[in-house]
Amino acid sequence: MSNAPLMPMATAVWLVENTSLTFKQISDFCKLHQVEIQGIADGEVAKGIVGYNPIIAGQLSREEIKLSSDDPNRPLALKINEIEIENNEKKIKKYIPLSKRQDKPDSALWLIKQHSNLKDSQIAKLVGITKNSATAIRNKSYWNFNNLSAKDPVAMGLFTQKELSDALEKAERRQKREKKEKE
Repeated sequence: MSNAPLMPMATAVWLVENTSLTFKQISDFCKLHQVEIQGIADGEVAKGIVGYNPIIAGQLSREEIKLSSDDPNRPLALKINEIEIENNEKKIKKYIPLSKRQDKPDSALWLIKQHSNLKDSQIAKLVGITKNSATAIRNKSYWNFNNLSAKDPVAMGLFTQKELSDALEKAERRQKREKKEKE
C-alpha cells in the first residue's frame, strides 16, 4: 500500500476542481472514500477547504495526471522524493569527568593492542589525549605504563562504535595506499 499525499482532503479538493480524473482514482490516491470524493464534487464535503496543488508540492507530475485522465483504470502514483539529511555540525567536545579522564590512557592501550594499524594521531584524536602520550604508551615509555590496564573505550563511552569504525576504515585505506606506493 502506497503512502497518502500531504493534506489528502485539500489535495482531493484540488484534483476534483482541476482534473478530469474519476472519483475512484482520486479516492485511491488520497486514501479517502469514494463517497467523500463525490461529496467534495457536490460541494457538501470539505466546505471552505482550499485546494492543495499536488504538482507544486512535488507529489504528482502533470504527465502522471494526464496519463490517468486518459485511462480511467490507471491509478495515480505518488511521486516520492528521497531527501538525504546530512549532519554537518562539528563534533562538540563533551566534558569528561575526572574519574573517566584517568581511563583515557587505559583506552589508548586497548586500541594499540586491539587495532595496531591505527596511527598514534588517530588514537590521540579518538581517546582525547596527546599524540606524544599515545606514542609513549605504544613504546611502553609512558610514565605510568606499569599501572595501565587495557579497557574498551566504546564500552566506557569515550566515543561511539561508528567513530571507531570510521577510524579503522581510514587506517585500512592508508595501509592500502602505502602498499601501492611501495610496489
